[in-house]
Amino acid sequence: MEILSTFLQVLVQTLEIYSLVLIIRVLLSWFPNIDWSNPILTSISSITDPYLNAFRGIIPPIGGIDLSAILAFISLSLVQQLLSSTSMSILAMSSGY
Repeated sequence: MEILSTFLQVLVQTLEIYSLVLIIRVLLSWFPNIDWSNPILTSISSITDPYLNAFRGIIPPIGGIDLSAILAFISLSLVQQLLSSTSMSILAMSSGY
């Protein structure tokens, strides 16, 4: 049980890092003159765009503003909370509380 809890905690931390990369990607999208051929920016884009594209299919841009990132952040946050609470429940059960 403890191994599963540890795995879930690592997964939550990984999703937190992904959230930070996602924030960077969204902030960079505000600057239209950025050279996306830069290897670092290409990596950020290749990591985050598939996830964002899933939500772009649900919420198309409205008036040139891409609101799909909001839904993407909400979904990611909900998954993080679910995994975190599951991990805490597993820890509580294994410690006998």
